[in-house]
Amino acid sequence: MTKQLVERKMMTAFMSSPGFSVCSLFECSYFWMIAAMALPPPDPEFVLRGTAAPVHTLHFSCRGQEPEFPILFSGSANGLVQIWNLKTHRVDKTMDGHGGKSVYWVETIHGRDGLLSQGRDQKICLWDLAEGRNVVTDSISVDSVGFCRCSLLKVAQDRWLIAMPANDPDEVQVLELPSKTSVCTLKPEAGAKLGMPMCLKLWQVHKTHELINSGISDVTIRQDRKILATAGWDYRIRIFGWKKVKPLAVLDYHTATVHCVAFSDHSRPSERLLAAGSNDQRISIWSLYNRT
Repeated sequence: MTKQLVERKMMTAFMSSPGFSVCSLFECSYFWMIAAMALPPPDPEFVLRGTAAPVHTLHFSCRGQEPEFPILFSGSANGLVQIWNLKTHRVDKTMDGHGGKSVYWVETIHGRDGLLSQGRDQKICLWDLAEGRNVVTDSISVDSVGFCRCSLLKVAQDRWLIAMPANDPDEVQVLELPSKTSVCTLKPEAGAKLGMPMCLKLWQVHKTHELINSGISDVTIRQDRKILATAGWDYRIRIFGWKKVKPLAVLDYHTATVHCVAFSDHSRPSERLLAAGSNDQRISIWSLYNRT
């Protein structure tokens, strides 16, 4: 029996019952309106399996080739970087450059021809992916033993700034790439005890917002700056409006801590995706708020 037929039969029975009135009809209509508004959050578009380890980082690359199609880079606790084809939902390539140590940050440079990966082996590896290659051509030593991901910001053609944990556990070092020249070291104010940095993001300054739910592993902002997503220790993904940081949705799919979230940079808004990686060894792919 269809939903419309069920609703029609229930309405007919209600209207024929003793004590029916116009006010009762409005109450019934209000009930159905509230029920329609309280829809559950959507399910993932699809789920990627096959990492064989918790997923600690994700990064999309959609542009640079014609026809445009998205690929997804993931880094896992087993030290592997995998390149996912989102048309086939399968791994196209698996790369091992961190000696089995967990990979917890990946970022493309030079379009899809270069990749940076950061691992628990205290190295940032530069990969050459051009013309089917997958070789490490350079590396940067990171003295920090924490889990703080680096952050990359393009400042000019073939020039980037990279922020990373410094030798001192409460400082942040900024280098220029590809020269690896030190730009500055960020230090806390005198007397401040901020502890070890857990997350870095090179960004042109925005307001702050206090979250109700503590335990956030990752934050990402969609390129159109309309929504942002957070990865939670409570197994959930939360979606916020960027302008006022207003809560929009809670996505409840994963069965363990969500470590990372990433938006695709597809030029067609209707095809933009959100990916989330979890300790449950799965990557969920979502399509959310894509109408212009």
